[in-house]
Amino acid sequence: MPKKKRRVRNIVLLASVSFAISLVLFLFDVLAPYENRSFDLFSQYLNPARASDRIVIIEIDQQSIDALSLESINWPWPRQVYAPIIEFASLADAFLVDILFTEPSSYGQEDDMVLGDAVAKASNVYLPFFLSRNEKTVGPEDMAYLRRFAIAGGPPSGPAYRSVTTPIDVIRHGAGGSGNVAINPDGDGVYRRIPLAFTMGDMALPNLALSWFTGRGMVKMDSGRILFRNRPLPLTDGKLLLRFPSGRKPFTVIPAIDILSAYRDTGKGQSKTLSPSFFKGKVVFLGMTAPGLLDLKSTPTMPVSTGVHVNATVFENLDLGTFMRPVSGPFVALFMLLVSLFIAAFVLTFHTIAKNLSAFAASSILILGIAAALFSRQYYLPTTYLMVTLILGFILSAAFSYALEGRERQFIKRTFSQYMDKTIVEHVLQNPDIVKPGGKKARVTVLFADIAGFTTISERNSPEDTALMLHRVLNELTEVVIEEKGVVDKYIGDCIMAFWGAPLETPNDEINACRCSLKFIEAIGTINGIFERDGISPVAIRVGLHTGEAIAGNMGSVRLFDFTVVGDTVNLASRLESVNKVFGTSIIVSEHTLAKTYGLFASRSLGPIEVKGKSEPVVIHEVICENDNVPPAVRKKIDLYDEALRVYREQRFSEAVELFNALLAEFPHDGPSEFYKKRAEAMAGDFSLTNNWDIIRMTEK
Repeated sequence: MPKKKRRVRNIVLLASVSFAISLVLFLFDVLAPYENRSFDLFSQYLNPARASDRIVIIEIDQQSIDALSLESINWPWPRQVYAPIIEFASLADAFLVDILFTEPSSYGQEDDMVLGDAVAKASNVYLPFFLSRNEKTVGPEDMAYLRRFAIAGGPPSGPAYRSVTTPIDVIRHGAGGSGNVAINPDGDGVYRRIPLAFTMGDMALPNLALSWFTGRGMVKMDSGRILFRNRPLPLTDGKLLLRFPSGRKPFTVIPAIDILSAYRDTGKGQSKTLSPSFFKGKVVFLGMTAPGLLDLKSTPTMPVSTGVHVNATVFENLDLGTFMRPVSGPFVALFMLLVSLFIAAFVLTFHTIAKNLSAFAASSILILGIAAALFSRQYYLPTTYLMVTLILGFILSAAFSYALEGRERQFIKRTFSQYMDKTIVEHVLQNPDIVKPGGKKARVTVLFADIAGFTTISERNSPEDTALMLHRVLNELTEVVIEEKGVVDKYIGDCIMAFWGAPLETPNDEINACRCSLKFIEAIGTINGIFERDGISPVAIRVGLHTGEAIAGNMGSVRLFDFTVVGDTVNLASRLESVNKVFGTSIIVSEHTLAKTYGLFASRSLGPIEVKGKSEPVVIHEVICENDNVPPAVRKKIDLYDEALRVYREQRFSEAVELFNALLAEFPHDGPSEFYKKRAEAMAGDFSLTNNWDIIRMTEK
């Protein structure tokens, strides 16, 4: 199977496994505790601090209890105490009482009647009842009371309640509405999701907060769903996911004793700070917040809150439509599938730990960022399951990559590390298609280096010494090539061929190749020191460099891998190595190579040449050393040579001969000077020069 298809198959397989496991976890909500914690953190950091100013909580706090105790009114208060509170806030749109009045008052029936009269007079009071699943007969009066406030359209789906505890008749007869306050928290004791409708017999009974909307015809049941303002609510298992304010004091809260004091002062015409008109247009909740009254509850934003705060949040969420909307399951599953595919594809495509970890970190940030952006717009995306999908996909893909594909990578690494730099090896590992059979056009710089006079050296030394010499030379030159980011192509007898630009092209290929040539000369000098100690004749090398287009790739067979370059560029580089014999030089590079070194190397022109078998001439240069470290004598020789060559090119051959003679007197055996001196002498009497008289034509390879 082709490698690309095999990789696609592996990506699909790994993504499918991680997606399937994650989907099962999601469908069965196995990670609910972690998901709940994630929701709490988003709520604490992203929800607004304040709730609507329309809602006011009158709290029965410890301050109020203590204040009335000083007046010999002890807890539980006589119910007539609540009457002035209801009367004072009677201008409110609604007065929702989060206190159960299910037993007759211990202060007598008259006490209950005072409260019942206040409730009836206000006509906007909503009283709670308490549903239970315990089997208990419900009286016809209670059933009639509940039916007054039932939601139209029939009961919702789900288990039914079997009994109810309602307010006593003397108090409830004038109630404007009534709703259930028996709600359970999530499994960890935190109130995040609140049921809004409850089944009892053939009735759908509302939550206390929802009862206000039910009385105004905003709520009805439709095939088991709750239609709120004619649109279905986004419930999960019949529960509404709430958006709790994140602030410490999100609602306007007034102690009950302040209301009672204001009521008394109003009667005396002395109230200055609080008046009944304050409550006009408000929705008032009356509930207990004193710690000893046992109505403490935990919410996502507050570890210790109260039941009245939870009910106030339900009302505010419904009134303003700010409740959370869970992202639908199919969309979450699609997101999980995309995460699985992406992380598997990335890990199986890019094999470095740094890139994989970076992709994992970036994916994590992206998931959390998307979830946070949606959360701010009241859409809840279950981040825990997405993160688990990412982690699971990453672990599976990484394990597969490094356990199975790692074997192939190790083979490539072992094979290529023998003759190229580790940077290029990493490039091959990242792009394994490079090693597949075939090649493609690339701009390369090719180097040929040959031991000068190797045949003579072989005849002079024993075969063992020759083999040892050759091993040492090629070993040293190979290390230099790899050090200078090149690729050792092959050894051809005493010759080494290397190239730059494939499989990885860099802007420094020509520079690295020229520097490699100079280091060859240095390395040979060091080796010759060892040879002298071992009684082996010293050696010299000749180097040819040329840059141009070639075909690079795996040109080997199924059994023998051979990553190489072929083409005219290779042939010309080989010819330039031989041209050193003509000029008596060590390093010759073509103009195409030298042009990309940007003056980094001290060199001198050797003129245009035309090698055997080529019709197009190429200008060649001798590379001498790096320009930042030119000895004065070398600089002087280059300057004298350039001046003599300039005179020669102006066809002032006699003057050129004199200049070359002067140069050779100071620098004997300078190969290029000797070559051009002879050429100038030969041309001095030739008065029939052609247009291409300066091109040096090579008659031998």
